Parts: sequence; structure tokens; C-alpha cells
Amino acid sequence: MPNASSNATVVIYSGGMDSFTVLHRALREGREVHTLSFDYGQRHVRELEVATRVCRTLGVPHQVVDIRTIHGLIDNSALTDASRDMPEGNYGEENLTATVVPNRNMVLLSLAIAKAVNIGAARVDYGAHGGDHVLYPDCRPEFVEAMNGVAGIANFEPVEIHAPYLRSSKAEILADGLAMGLDYADTWTCYRGEALACGRCGSCRERLAAFAANGVVDPLGYLQRPDTAATQRPDTAATQRPDTSVGGSSRGDG
Repeated sequence: MPNASSNATVVIYSGGMDSFTVLHRALREGREVHTLSFDYGQRHVRELEVATRVCRTLGVPHQVVDIRTIHGLIDNSALTDASRDMPEGNYGEENLTATVVPNRNMVLLSLAIAKAVNIGAARVDYGAHGGDHVLYPDCRPEFVEAMNGVAGIANFEPVEIHAPYLRSSKAEILADGLAMGLDYADTWTCYRGEALACGRCGSCRERLAAFAANGVVDPLGYLQRPDTAATQRPDTAATQRPDTSVGGSSRGDG
């Protein structure tokens, strides 16, 4: 078994805004970064394509884990069942409950912890953020703290779960990334797998609100933009990219 390195971390990287910022934060810390993405049958693979491209550009190790065999265990969600309507509008309990993927973050964190132990990394970085706490139990501080306790005793080598934005809003995460000079054109947030972001789902609307709060234009193109995003510039390159969707984005990292 490798000796645990206090400098190495496994970043759960979906390709969304939050994990993109977490990834760059870990790199800025001088961490030895290993990124881990998951294909669990979500309704689009755009986020995984973006994640692969970013990691290739950065030259960091990237592993995409195919766990679609568990799809039948977690398909009671609009994010994993393409036959269900995708809720639109701002996040709210009345319309976003349908996007909860059963036990998702516990599954992903467990696999990331295993990866960390396997390669001798002492930390797992995870992009849960404060805006998801009301809707998603597996993004709440209580859950992260409990999982961190388990990660400390589940193996001979303790692993720390590091969630730097656990009490931050999406706008605050974006502000941190902008201060680092990050280009959020290299992220994907929309719950749909189309060439352009829909601009209607809760994930898109939260993203657009974060950019508006920071007084910055979102570099992604949208099929439909709320009035507050009327100055968004179109993503002409995206219209030429094929839609390779098989399944959708994950919450907590839009």
C-alpha cells in the first residue's frame, strides 16, 4: 500500500462550475491533483467531455469511472430518467425535488475515498456548496462532516474530505474563481445535453444569477436567456458540436 501523501488529493470533478473552481484551488495550493469523474447514466455527457478537455489542457491525471451498471438503482430522478420532464424555473422544493439522485454523493465520495487510499492520497476535494443545503441532504454540512468521520476510520489510512465551499453561495464561488482568473467557458452547468445550455432549468438560472451578481457576462451560449442575461454572448462554436447525450448533469456542481 502506498504511503499517504499529505500533498496529494483526489478531486471529484464533474466539469461544472463548482468542481472546476475546487480543482484550480487545489492546484493553486500546490497539491498533487488526481481528478475523478463519474458516468452514472446522467442525462448528458457534456460535463464529462468538458472535464476531459480541461484535464488534458492542465496536464493533470483524469479518470472517468463508468458506473452506469448502477443506473437501475438511482433512476428515480429527472437527472437519470430521460422519460421524465426536466423541471424548469428557479430552484425550489416544489419543482426541484425531482432532480434528487438517490444517495448520489455518498456513492461518489465512497469511490473517491477508495481511489485516495489506493494511490496514497490523504484528501478528497468535493464541490458541495451552501446554495444546495436546503434542497439536497447530501450537500449539507452534517452529511459532509459525517462522511469525513467515516473516511477517517473506514481504512487503515485516514482520508480527509475537503469541501472548501461548503458554506459559500454560487456567486461567492464564482467570485473566487474570477479572482483566480479562471475562464468559465470551460465548464458545463445545464441539466440538458444539448449543444447550447437551455437557460430554463434551475441549474442554468442559478449559474446566470451568479454571473449577474458578479457583474460579469457568462461565456456560455444559451437557447433561451432570462432578461437578466440578455447580454450573454452566443457560443457559436457550440452550435457546431454534436449532441452526444446519453444521460444529465449532477446537482451541487452546476
